Amino acid sequence: MTAMTTETAPPALVAPSLRRRMACWIYEGLLLFGVMFISGYLFSTLSQTRHALDNRHGLQAFLFLIFGIYFTWFGHKGQTLAMKTWHIRLVDTQGEAVTQARALRRYLLSWIWFIPPLALIAPFSLSGQETLLLCLGWISIWALLSRFQAQGQFWHDVWARTRLVQADTQSR
Repeated sequence: MTAMTTETAPPALVAPSLRRRMACWIYEGLLLFGVMFISGYLFSTLSQTRHALDNRHGLQAFLFLIFGIYFTWFGHKGQTLAMKTWHIRLVDTQGEAVTQARALRRYLLSWIWFIPPLALIAPFSLSGQETLLLCLGWISIWALLSRFQAQGQFWHDVWARTRLVQADTQSR
């Protein structure tokens, strides 16, 4: 048996197309809006928040925790609802189920999609349109950088040692 190089992946571990992964990413955002809405309502009710800007940092930390639980739980299970819809599965580099620790690491590393543009907003006092353009530009660049990865994976998946693969090729 020959050793597998990092340049090729077994047929069962082929990354879905970038278009399909980004469609899943957008759908995940729509689903997370509902999670965020319910979580925000729960937080504001429990904290007796009367104004949207009161406890803003507490709400942000709470949502970060809720999203972490969401992605860690479903990452460990292999698929979020959006991933099921788009027939995408999360596995480790060997094609095995992802541990909760690895799923948490992937969640934390996935913030690279947002932290760079968000870090530029405050010092430059950007408008809403400029912020949106900066975020969409960075997201586009970050997504396209997966084309430079040998197996077509997103870089946060490479760093977390996880892979997005086509679910219809995986045994369930």
